[in-house]
Amino acid sequence: MLHRLDSQRLSRNIIVALGLLSTLVYQSSRVEVIPKWLRIGALICWNPRGVRFSSSKMNSSSSIQPVDTTRKGSIAENSSASYNLDTIERMTVQELKTKLRSIGGSTKGSKRDLISAFKKFFDEEVDDSKEIDEESHKLNQVEGEKSSKRKAKRLCTEHHTEVTSTVSVDKGVKKQAKKTTKDQNITLENSKSIENGNKNDILEHEAEPWTVLAHKKPQKEWVPYNPKTMRPPALSGDTKHVKIMSWNVNGLRALLKLERFSALELAQREDFDVLCLQETKLQEKDVEAIKQRLLEGYDNSFWTCSVSKLGYSGTAIISRIPPLSIRYGLGIPDHDSEGRLVTTEFESFYLISGYVPNSGDGLKRLSYRITDWDPSLSNYMKELEKSKPVILTGDLNCAHEEIDIYNPVGNKRSAGFTIEERTSFDENFLKKGFVDTFRKHHPNVVGYTYWGFRHGGRKTNKGWRLDYFLVSESIAENVHDSYILPDVGGSDHCPIGLVLKL
Repeated sequence: MLHRLDSQRLSRNIIVALGLLSTLVYQSSRVEVIPKWLRIGALICWNPRGVRFSSSKMNSSSSIQPVDTTRKGSIAENSSASYNLDTIERMTVQELKTKLRSIGGSTKGSKRDLISAFKKFFDEEVDDSKEIDEESHKLNQVEGEKSSKRKAKRLCTEHHTEVTSTVSVDKGVKKQAKKTTKDQNITLENSKSIENGNKNDILEHEAEPWTVLAHKKPQKEWVPYNPKTMRPPALSGDTKHVKIMSWNVNGLRALLKLERFSALELAQREDFDVLCLQETKLQEKDVEAIKQRLLEGYDNSFWTCSVSKLGYSGTAIISRIPPLSIRYGLGIPDHDSEGRLVTTEFESFYLISGYVPNSGDGLKRLSYRITDWDPSLSNYMKELEKSKPVILTGDLNCAHEEIDIYNPVGNKRSAGFTIEERTSFDENFLKKGFVDTFRKHHPNVVGYTYWGFRHGGRKTNKGWRLDYFLVSESIAENVHDSYILPDVGGSDHCPIGLVLKL
């Protein structure tokens, strides 16, 4: 049927002019007859562009362009227009027969039969047109399927290429991932090593907090004091010297009761010749019992106790070297009732174990301290120095410089760091020719000797340097070592030491 349509394409203009499809137009008192071979299906679309062919011949390679989506609507509309029952019924029997004969319809029967035959003819033509549309649609579908298959094939090829590329990329990604994983493992191992190293450092710092620079206003050149690395090698046995240690024990009886404290271990480790104590808090009746507990070889001990306030203050010197002379106090009754000073004379020097009065809460004793005690002690030392060099050791209750205290700004009006006490320390001792041996040997080292119990400062190394060895300038160059032992507990102060070549 489509071949017939294509072959009659040239007659389309004549058909359109006749317009007999929809209205059966009469011309010259007769009906224009449409040839039998000119089927109505070929006239469905007035627009010659309604159905298109790619070529004049249909073959396996021919392709039908997609039919306009409005064509089905055109079929119904034009068929309705073509099939006009009133026009047919107005026709005579002869006209009906002539018309039916020309289109190949049946001419038998009454007028009603002829009308029915005509109606049947038009119904068949509509069905034929639908078949044409359906066939065209099917062809379009086939062509669409072929196009879809070609497209699918192309997409499949592209997908294969993409998959191949993806596989290659995946392999590269896997290699990269493997490398990345390896790098991550190495990084994790390094991180673990660093972490373990940091943990070891933290544990070491927790065990030895003094190795951490603790100061609120540190200077670039400051470093924390570490006795393991900063003490010089021990002197040879051929070099004559004396080792002196000093310690504010904050109550000797309480210290001796501590299971972790062993004076024997300390003596064996340090092998000191003389031990100076401050704040023993002993009474005179306790001294003899304490002497019985002294280490073997330290047969010379000298004690002074507070008589104005029992169980308060108190100093002592314990030595395995017999002294030449002993003195207690300054020789001034107003200063000697609290047992704050013991002096021993040795062959080459005087040694003083001193516990300088604290200015106290509210600085109640600040005036006494800077106007009476410090000048009196300084004068006493200068008097002794006339015959021999002097060594003053003990708790001097003054952090001389900002490097000697963790929080200098916050303690400007605290006992031990007031500007008055620091100035007095400078004026009465350092400017009088006595040398701070630790600071001389360690000018930029932060080393503390006191940590308050109240705030747990020892664990974080937030302390003060209140304990000193001050020596006459004449023997300052003979000092081999001036050191601190921050690892020794049992008191809120730690021991300090001095090695002096004789």
